Amino acid sequence: RHTTVLILSVGLITYVLVAGISGSCPACTAITDLVGLSSSDETGSGPASGSAMPSWELTDLQGQTVRSSDFEGQVVLLDFWATWCPPCRKEIPGFIELQERYGKAGLVVVGVSLDEGGPAAVAPFVSKEGINYPVVMGDSAIVEAFGGIDAIPTTFVIDRDGQILERHVGYVSRDRFEKSIQPLL
Repeated sequence: RHTTVLILSVGLITYVLVAGISGSCPACTAITDLVGLSSSDETGSGPASGSAMPSWELTDLQGQTVRSSDFEGQVVLLDFWATWCPPCRKEIPGFIELQERYGKAGLVVVGVSLDEGGPAAVAPFVSKEGINYPVVMGDSAIVEAFGGIDAIPTTFVIDRDGQILERHVGYVSRDRFEKSIQPLL
């Protein structure tokens, strides 16, 4: 039985890695379901475009409290991701560039890590990749507040008034995000 589970796990991980090369990762949905981070019962019941971003309170990688209210008056790209997700990793250089280019104009990218290993697993990755934006540790409450995250990456574009304008599921290019945020800055 353990051998079967191991073989299936290795196969699934291999599939995720191969799918990540193309920028799509249907297996990421299966994995988020397996680790209990997806809330399939809540699918579609989260905030719709034009609705207010739900309030949230999470901890960053240093254990400090970060609240949605900390970003009032800023344009926010709120990205649900994980270190093991190839399309998530593919988006990160674009987020770094956008934060660098537009941070002074009022953009903040916020990464919501859904990694089970906590800050100990995420902090080395953040350091290695040179992530220059806040990263917080997600929990089931924020996943539910945003209507269930059925696949990662899932990224929300939020305007200065805290209104959700867009929800993107799967890999999205830096250029596409840039077109979304430029009129808001």
